[in-house]
Amino acid sequence: MTGSDVSSPSPFRLAYVPGVVPAKWVRIWNERRPGVPLVLVPTAAADAEELLRAGGADAGLLRLPVDRDVLSAIPLYTETTVVIVPKDHVATAVAELAAEDLSDELVLHPLDDTLGWEQPPGRPAIERPATTGDAVQLVAAGVGVLVAPQSLARLHHRRDLTYRPVSGVPQSGVALSWPQEATTDLVEEFIGIVRGRTVNSTRGRPRPEADTARDTDGRRGGGSAPARTGRTAAGRGSRAGGRGGSGGRGGAGGAGRRGTGRGGRPRRRS
Repeated sequence: MTGSDVSSPSPFRLAYVPGVVPAKWVRIWNERRPGVPLVLVPTAAADAEELLRAGGADAGLLRLPVDRDVLSAIPLYTETTVVIVPKDHVATAVAELAAEDLSDELVLHPLDDTLGWEQPPGRPAIERPATTGDAVQLVAAGVGVLVAPQSLARLHHRRDLTYRPVSGVPQSGVALSWPQEATTDLVEEFIGIVRGRTVNSTRGRPRPEADTARDTDGRRGGGSAPARTGRTAAGRGSRAGGRGGSGGRGGAGGAGRRGTGRGGRPRRRS
C-alpha cells in the first residue's frame, strides 16, 4: 500500500465569531484527539447560523439567540456589555454607567450588532456603520459612542479609546451550537470538552464487565471476603482460649497466683 492509498481523517471544523477566543478548547482537543485535526473557521456574527445550516462547519461558537428549530445550542457564558468612548470622554470619570447616562449621546448601531438595543429616542439619525470595526472608527473620530460586548471592545482596542461597563442594556451570550440533524461523535466530543468533562469521563456509558465482576466479587462473598471471615474466626478462638487457658482466672495461672504470696515468697503454714 502506498502513502497515497491512506486517506487522511476528516477534520472537525469549528466556526467562531469575532471576540470569541477558542484557544483553550482547541488545545484540549489536540491533546485528546491528535489524530483528528481541528480547523478553525472565522465567520461574521451575522453569517454564523447560515454557515452551520449549510454545512460549512460541524459546530460553532456564536452569539445568542439562535434558531432553535434548526440548531442545538449550549450556552457557555454571558459577556459584560460596555460603552466604547474616546479617552477624554466625560464617561471615563466613573467606573460604570447606566443606560440613562447615554441619553445625550449618539449611540452607533453597526449592521453586525447582536445586542439588539435601540438608541435612546431624541437623537439624530445616522446611517448605520456596516461593521463593529467601522463603528469603532467613528467613535475615534468623535461621531458617537458604541455599546458592544466587552470582547469586541478588546478586539478593536485603540490607544485613543477606552470603555466602561454599562448596566440596563442587553448582554451578549456565547453558545456552542450545531445542526440538530448532525450531532456526530466528534460534536459530542467537543461538547464534553467545553463542559469540562475529563478524559476518563464515561458520559453515561455502561461500566466494563470486568470492573463489574471485580466489584461483585469484593462485596458479595468472593475475592477477599473469605479471608476476612477466617481472620474473624481465628480472633474469636484466640479470645476464647485466653479466657479458659493459662491466662484465665480459673486455670493454672490462677492457681499459681493463689499459691504464692507477695514478692513470690511461699506462705508459711500456721
